[in-house]
Amino acid sequence: MRRYVGRNRSTPMKFSTVVSISVVGGTMAGSLMLSPVGQQPAASDASAPPAAPAAVSLPMTGSQVAILRIKHATESEAIAVPTEIYEHYVAPPAPAPAPAPVRAAAPARILAARPATAPAGYVTISVPIYRQAMTLDCETSALRMGLAAFGHYYSDSALFAYENPDTRAPVMGPNHTVVQWGDPYTNFVGNVWGSDYTPTGYGVYYPVIVSIAHSHGMPNVYGGEGLSPNTVYAALLAHHPVEVWIETNWARPWVGTWTAWDGRKIRYSYVEHAVILTGVSATQVRVNDPLHGTQYWVSKSTFQAVWRDFNNMAVIFQ
Repeated sequence: MRRYVGRNRSTPMKFSTVVSISVVGGTMAGSLMLSPVGQQPAASDASAPPAAPAAVSLPMTGSQVAILRIKHATESEAIAVPTEIYEHYVAPPAPAPAPAPVRAAAPARILAARPATAPAGYVTISVPIYRQAMTLDCETSALRMGLAAFGHYYSDSALFAYENPDTRAPVMGPNHTVVQWGDPYTNFVGNVWGSDYTPTGYGVYYPVIVSIAHSHGMPNVYGGEGLSPNTVYAALLAHHPVEVWIETNWARPWVGTWTAWDGRKIRYSYVEHAVILTGVSATQVRVNDPLHGTQYWVSKSTFQAVWRDFNNMAVIFQ
């Protein structure tokens, strides 16, 4: 939902600017970078002519980070070991036949296919992947995915109509901080088509999302703050998707507070974001991210650190 540009608070940045994200063959680049695929070793005899390539390596696309395998709904592969990602891609056309070598080349090292069955303790939930329809409606889009997992299908705009946006402008303080603004516990704050750093728009918190879920066919949905990680993991193991409040692309630039018109203290970040968790293993959680319309795995340690910035706020769908 939010567009994160940098960590320097003193330099003005426009978080509403669309982050350049490329999705190639089921891969999300940008801040969700991929690890390179291993290279083939050369032949042991330099005098032997080159052998026909047995495998093709993907180029390095960026530095390694904690975010793991992007897994789309049509795949049934198990997650990779941490820090390594082997992406599905279309193989190039077969090369022209090479002359028969005088001596056999050393065998190429080929990565073995991962098993199609999940390891013990690995659970995923069938939840559709939707990309948010409006600039700042990530919370609504995550809600839409949670409802759809239980057969309740709505558009982002239909659900957002229940969030009663408070479009009043914020009162700004020194160092580009918000002194006073709306209450995201009761209404969507700002313009959903606005900018979250300017700021002209912000978002909405768990009570509004729970209320909409109750009125749209899911009376048992519940949410809150201060939830423990084990509560979230237990819900996922029981096949209950969980919407959580984090920061865009798992960054942690800065968190502050403003006072709402009604006097409530509001914890906020200029890159506030919401995603829905749809799977869990011993060390990772699977994320449906409405910002990019993608699905990927992230380590539990990363999830817990970023989730803590919003006081462990979550909505559990059941």
